Amino acid sequence: MVRNLNEETRRLRESGPLVRIELMGVPAWSVTSHAEARRLLTDQRLVKDINHWTLYRTGEVTQEWPLIGMIDAGRSMFTVDGAEHRRLRTKTAQAITPRRLEAMRPVIESITHRLLDELAGKGAYEAVDLKSVFALPLPMSVISELMGVDAALHPRLHTLYKAFFSMLTPQDERLAVMAELDGIFTDMVRARTAEPRDDLTSALILADQGGEPLTEEEVVGNLKAMVAAGHETTIGLILNAVRALLTHPDQLRMVLDGEVGWDAVIEETLRWDTPSTHLLMRFATEDVEVGDGVVRKGEGLVVSYRAIGRDPEQHGPDADEFDIARPSPIRHMTFGHGPHICPGAALSRLEASIALPALFSRFPNLRLAVPVEEILNQPVLTQNDLQSFPVRLHD
Repeated sequence: MVRNLNEETRRLRESGPLVRIELMGVPAWSVTSHAEARRLLTDQRLVKDINHWTLYRTGEVTQEWPLIGMIDAGRSMFTVDGAEHRRLRTKTAQAITPRRLEAMRPVIESITHRLLDELAGKGAYEAVDLKSVFALPLPMSVISELMGVDAALHPRLHTLYKAFFSMLTPQDERLAVMAELDGIFTDMVRARTAEPRDDLTSALILADQGGEPLTEEEVVGNLKAMVAAGHETTIGLILNAVRALLTHPDQLRMVLDGEVGWDAVIEETLRWDTPSTHLLMRFATEDVEVGDGVVRKGEGLVVSYRAIGRDPEQHGPDADEFDIARPSPIRHMTFGHGPHICPGAALSRLEASIALPALFSRFPNLRLAVPVEEILNQPVLTQNDLQSFPVRLHD
């Protein structure tokens, strides 16, 4: 369970730049230093291929381990390295172009205003859950529009992803969830192969530059991971920004008065309250020195982005403080660094840049409906995922 994320982050960071951890019974390493993580994320001795993990090769980690689906997730740009990674990522880059993203702007604005209209109708006299009625359906609708996912699938996909990420889901149920997700996206890829449309899934299937075309498995792998990351990350970004502003009313006033831009809010939120807490996992193909420690060949390394975002060596002695008016540029690595940097970072930023000002413009008296201490995290290791976010829209 995630009991106190701030305290857990502090303890992890203060344990050093390289920390020995346990992931649901399995030993690994965690990197918590910005400088070390930046170096390691471009170190070719650390790879995504699970077959380099000693515990997996020897059978000590099997499909019964609850976190296996986050590492052994099928073939996609998220699970391969080197030339094959470049090939798969090139296909995605051909599909997620700046032009395509800019074309999504009016779509995102339309979805945002529709959801705010619906929210206004629900929250006149009582508290509403901002997550379920706004922060979740917005990115799910946007990524689905981009990828061509049928809106009728949204409720089921949300249920499946929630069960997949939860540490409380029994492993036999999680394996069934993984199989159902594979089935849903395989059916979708086959339908687009037979009848392409103007969506990113069809673009991935049809991409014809940068080596061999993607196989069905590769398209399914990319699609499955992008839908997951494409909505989970943005949910966290929106809710964490709202929580930070509502608990720092002086800074909220600076934004609403135009003294500080929404871009600063987004970047400081990404640094201070990262949507992703830990990214699983990279494996050492030979011994890799990190600070005073060593990740031995065959061992696994977790990148702990939330601890990195609060590294005082990078962000100053007040790294634990939320401050949208920091005197120096906010240089974080929340979306990664190096070859595997998140391909959806621009989309997530675009959604937040539309959703946040629209929300506060429509509801200038927005406030928390419960003490902030009562807003709890889901039992999820990898995301900063809140159970709910009760707010009141009016005084």
